Amino acid sequence: MRLYSYSFFLPILLLLWGCSSSSKITSSWRSPDRATVSFKKVVVLGLVRDADRTIREEMEQYLAAALRNHGQWAECACELYGPKEFDQLTEQQAIEKLKSKGVDAVLTIVLLDKTKERYYVPGHMYYTPYGLYYNRFWGYSRTIYGRIYSPGYYATDTKYFWESNLYDLTSGNLLYSSQSQSFDPSTSAAMGKEYGKLIVEDLDTKRVIAFAAVPTKSP
Repeated sequence: MRLYSYSFFLPILLLLWGCSSSSKITSSWRSPDRATVSFKKVVVLGLVRDADRTIREEMEQYLAAALRNHGQWAECACELYGPKEFDQLTEQQAIEKLKSKGVDAVLTIVLLDKTKERYYVPGHMYYTPYGLYYNRFWGYSRTIYGRIYSPGYYATDTKYFWESNLYDLTSGNLLYSSQSQSFDPSTSAAMGKEYGKLIVEDLDTKRVIAFAAVPTKSP
């Protein structure tokens, strides 16, 4: 009978993890003073450093698409404005610029933090009862060879910490806020798609936005 070490099962565990969700909402809040609302146009605005511009664009695009698919028209800021469009503007100037394009709500995506953790994955090793392989030279040699030439390696996990806030531009009030984590996503596109789905489902569950029954078209 062959007994396997933890490292034998590690690839299986990693595969199962890869098939599971890599993002989750850790906390969220809605304003208790506002009824469920609908908007003419929501802009999804990513507040992410320039080094992560590709991540910002994909997060914006997928969240805007998820809103549209649930019946709320939305566009991403990366398609309406340049990457530094709001850098030198005051809050009032930014609001006026958004309103000039018919925007009456903004849903922000803020990258609060991004961390990397390096860890060691043990080599592929297995153990056998003494008498099964050690009493023959070749069995013993192959067992030792496998132990020597299946080395471990170092891997890195990346965690993203997100916050999203929904603002009503007409009143200037904060209607919704959520904090989320994404753990080692396979691609930024996969992370954006999953994040968009999570946020829109939470907005719907908390009845923040009055979503239509069918996907919306441009107003």
